[in-house]
Amino acid sequence: MKVLVAMSGGVDSSVAAAELRREGHDVVGVTMRLWGGESDTGCCSVSDVDDARRVAQQLRIDHLVFNFSDDFDAHVVNPYVDAHRTGTTPNPCIECNRHLKFDRLSQRARLLGFDAVATGHHARIERQPSGVWRVIRGADTAKDQSYVVHMLDQKELAYTLFPVGHLTKAQVRERASELGLRTATKPDSQDVCFISKTGGRETFLGHRIPFRAARVVDETGTELGSVDAVELVTVGQRRGLRLPGGAPKQFVLDVDVATATIVVGDEARLERAELHADRVMWSHEPLPLGSEVMVQTSAHGATQPALLDEVGADSVLLRWRTPQRRTAPGQSVVLYDPSDRAVLAGGIVR
Repeated sequence: MKVLVAMSGGVDSSVAAAELRREGHDVVGVTMRLWGGESDTGCCSVSDVDDARRVAQQLRIDHLVFNFSDDFDAHVVNPYVDAHRTGTTPNPCIECNRHLKFDRLSQRARLLGFDAVATGHHARIERQPSGVWRVIRGADTAKDQSYVVHMLDQKELAYTLFPVGHLTKAQVRERASELGLRTATKPDSQDVCFISKTGGRETFLGHRIPFRAARVVDETGTELGSVDAVELVTVGQRRGLRLPGGAPKQFVLDVDVATATIVVGDEARLERAELHADRVMWSHEPLPLGSEVMVQTSAHGATQPALLDEVGADSVLLRWRTPQRRTAPGQSVVLYDPSDRAVLAGGIVR
């Protein structure tokens, strides 16, 4: 099989390419050039491209570079900026997967005659006896990335490979060391690739949108303080609010960009009985009302049981078994089957 492997310059994608090569596939590595600006972190730096190229040389496979920077700006960077401008909390890595790794890259791979694309994600793809494809949690529960690849539909699932999903992270590094790959001990990328460590989110956004000062008030409307930029505040935040010392801890309950007002209160006030999500994509078919699902609202958060209270054309209303802390609007929510093993759907918190 002819496979195009997305090589980010990290150890997981390096071993993914090596595993496919060992299995006898015709493997070609590709690194996507996404961000053209300053980068000292993530998977977009010049050194990452060089690491991917050098690993491809070690594995004796061809290595390509695709320039998708315009698509990255349109589908990841600009929406990230717009989200902050309008008071929601974006998830750029998921949008990169949605629009670049499992859309734009797959389109290019098909045009070039590849039989499949592969990445180094810690997740698995299985075909059920019914013929339905599912994303399954990775073998390493601490590194599981099924949450960030939840958007794959049946067409993409049938075309995608996750060669390291059955391995733990320790096993991945062990195999990289056995092969002498230069990425064997390379640390995992943790941050948004277009936000530099030196400048940070405030500097990045400050060059692109005007910041507006905002009042910080309690639930009665009593003013407690102010912040310099309402665009930098998110639901659930506690630090950076510049509130008077000695008072009980206060958390952001709501962000109203239109009136430049931030409402704070007790952490208990963040609890909600339900969660509404839009832009919902089911990996196959929607479940009937009343079905129980396990729900994950952050990349490494624990899942919680909920019932499907409403199911629309592209939306769901989930009712928690027990009230849960509110998830910031704009974040991704992923539904798993009751065993907490297979991805059923994912959407964006309203």
